[in-house]
Amino acid sequence: MKSIFLALALIATGAQAAEEADDNPCDAVENEIQTLECSAYSRTTAEDLLSENYKSLTERLQMLYGKTPAQLTDVTAKLKAAQQQWLKTRDADCTVEAFPATSGSKAFTIAQNDCVARMSDERSEFLESIGQE
Repeated sequence: MKSIFLALALIATGAQAAEEADDNPCDAVENEIQTLECSAYSRTTAEDLLSENYKSLTERLQMLYGKTPAQLTDVTAKLKAAQQQWLKTRDADCTVEAFPATSGSKAFTIAQNDCVARMSDERSEFLESIGQE
């Protein structure tokens, strides 16, 4: 009986993954419009993951420091301040990185999206590593 449920779960997961793969605009990019769509998708995906990892970290901190409210408040405030500063720095750095292109152009937007996605992925990994046992 358990093997039937496992098989059904695997089939459902596989179908969902295949469905999500079909929605990926980064497959078979052939022109500038598709490149722009792919960069926007990559940025959104990376920022969503960053948000999830930030939330997971705050939950880990709650588990680690929940019994000592003063420490929890302190570390949470420091994390929030660091994240806000990091977001400002990321956005400023990505504007500089995209600079050779004219602001508002497709090339600028693609470069900025790619930069934000890359830096957000790096930050996600960092946040994920904090507070691991």
